[in-house]
Amino acid sequence: MQIVEKRRGVRTILKHVGSAHSEAELALLMVVAQQELHEGQDTLDLDLDPAPVPRSEARVLSSASEILWNVLVDAYQELGFDALADDAFRALVLARLVEPTSKADTVRVLNEIGAPAPHVNTLHTALRRASDRDYRDRIARACLAYSLKSTGPATFVMYDVTTLHFENDDEDTLRRVGMSKEHRVDPQVQVGLLVDQAGVPLEMHLFEGNKAETTTLVPVLRAFQERHGIDDIVVVADAGMLSAGNLNALEDAALSFIVGSRLTKAPYDLEDHFHRHGNYFEDGQILESTRVMGTGAGARERRIVYQWSFKRNKRDDRNINLMIAK
Repeated sequence: MQIVEKRRGVRTILKHVGSAHSEAELALLMVVAQQELHEGQDTLDLDLDPAPVPRSEARVLSSASEILWNVLVDAYQELGFDALADDAFRALVLARLVEPTSKADTVRVLNEIGAPAPHVNTLHTALRRASDRDYRDRIARACLAYSLKSTGPATFVMYDVTTLHFENDDEDTLRRVGMSKEHRVDPQVQVGLLVDQAGVPLEMHLFEGNKAETTTLVPVLRAFQERHGIDDIVVVADAGMLSAGNLNALEDAALSFIVGSRLTKAPYDLEDHFHRHGNYFEDGQILESTRVMGTGAGARERRIVYQWSFKRNKRDDRNINLMIAK
């Protein structure tokens, strides 16, 4: 249901009233649309119709997205976060799922969907409680409990890093200007996230915006181990974590790892294959080799697994041809 204006053949949507899934909801939206369309206008009773149709006096006093709110609350409880017993913190979290916005504007979001809306001062107090009562630890434990229930023991985890920037020119001890994949020069923070094989978050940490990605992996894994007393895990990361010092630290901590990287050209340790088979590969073919990584006392030999993909090869060829044509 929309209120539109057509002027000189051009139709403009003035307001989206809502969507109806039944005749009753459609009738209600019609009343709302009429109120919006004729807001502030009185009825001119000319009594021209000898048998006038009775005018509906129904008015919408309030509305609530109860299904949306109930689904969010149920998911919050299913994850075990209701163990915090903090309604203001819950409102702050769930409102951000509806519309990411500031703490002050969160009250407006909650009011629009008809959910219980605490005062903005209560939201600020909730954040102070989150720090004083170490909500990070309690939420992390709830996440692991949910992971154990849904996917089993967390012996296979994945790690990645992203950046969040701020529309602010001033830096502080956390928000710093650093390497940005979007080539931004705003202050930012690094967010390191550890998830299980089903994508359930297990551990999250914030780092300074100018901190190298490779230096975030080991602290997050150690915090996860110390929090839950877990020793036997395999961590999967992308090429951003690929540094000899990082891999040495993982091995020294008795952790197994898989680091994935896309190669633009075949390395020298596949020379034997090219000598015997030329450039021929079967789709999905796997080759194994070893390579010494690092220098000096930190040099260690590691196993490397290569896989050739026909689909990937065709995509690379297409991209190269596009660059040549450009």
